[in-house]
Amino acid sequence: MSASPFLSGRPIAPDPIAGGETAAELIERTFLAYNAARLREACRLLTEKMLRPDVTVGMSLTGALTPAGLGMAALIPLVRAGFVDWVVSTGANLYHDTHFGLGLSMRRGRHDVSDVSLRDEGVVRIYDIFFSYDVLLSTDAFFREVIRQEEFQHTMSTAEFHWRLGRYVAERENALGIEGKSFLAACHRAGVPVYTSSPGDSSIGMNLAATRLEGGSCILDPSLDVNETASIVLAAKRDGGKSAVVIMGGGSPKNFILQTEPQIQEVLGIEERGHDYFLQVTDARPDTGGLSGATPGEAVSWGKVDPDRLPDAVVCYTDVTLALPLLTSYALTRHEPRPLRRLYDRREELLGRLEEEYGAAGAEGPSEGTAGEA
Repeated sequence: MSASPFLSGRPIAPDPIAGGETAAELIERTFLAYNAARLREACRLLTEKMLRPDVTVGMSLTGALTPAGLGMAALIPLVRAGFVDWVVSTGANLYHDTHFGLGLSMRRGRHDVSDVSLRDEGVVRIYDIFFSYDVLLSTDAFFREVIRQEEFQHTMSTAEFHWRLGRYVAERENALGIEGKSFLAACHRAGVPVYTSSPGDSSIGMNLAATRLEGGSCILDPSLDVNETASIVLAAKRDGGKSAVVIMGGGSPKNFILQTEPQIQEVLGIEERGHDYFLQVTDARPDTGGLSGATPGEAVSWGKVDPDRLPDAVVCYTDVTLALPLLTSYALTRHEPRPLRRLYDRREELLGRLEEEYGAAGAEGPSEGTAGEA
């Protein structure tokens, strides 16, 4: 009797861990089942397919990643290596990232302490991260001072807003001799556009609102963000390449990075099929109906992911703070740096191409009953 094709997989027979393995070697040799295996598949998908020269990689960031040091440890190395071409992040990640670029500190603490005592001592807690309330006040003062500058007094996308902010953070880093601390500054230097899907939902947005009360005229236009991000994805395809999304967490940034394809197809009426590669790390369940846990298969039904590319989709159910350092180490070990695409510098060109295709498609806006997912 011939062996079942279901038994054609490689035997599970790893060598004992010796203690001298690199992270990449440990992943390849011992991450053989369950979510460890999904993480190994994610590492290989990233390095073997997503980082090919013709693939444009977008990354979404949700959760308190930068306060935990992952901006410095993982995100900046990925940007410098050319492994991330554009970003959608919560504003909170960018706000707390800026503390480091200003030379301010966050400290390791404990989650099981009295928050009343912390409040009495002027200490702020993000689970087991502690920092002084003065860190917030100093960062707020920095943002308000910068946003008051003349160059901010007009309507802009969040990519332009963050690029301009990033220049000031980079200048502060240079003055303090601490380059490499701020993800926002690193994206500015690399020409990586950074979007925020909900700009009012963070301390950066709160300080921007304060400058409006003073008579400032800096306005963030979400419609610009929607069209600019769609233009990045469309250009990736029209230039003969592919589009990849690396989703760290879920939430609004996940939907915002994925809705680029429904914006192209459903709303603008431009022929397209969806993102080519999908990699997500999440701790959200799919059965609650929330977007954070929605599977790539569900995304196919919305036009967000190309159905023919569904085999090139991996979801790893684990904590991003565990997976992101491992993904980063694996990628930097197994793949050489890529040339920087500097998509921020091409924003007007790419948006112009989107406008031309929209005009050629003769689109008149969405028809009844085709509202997109919230």
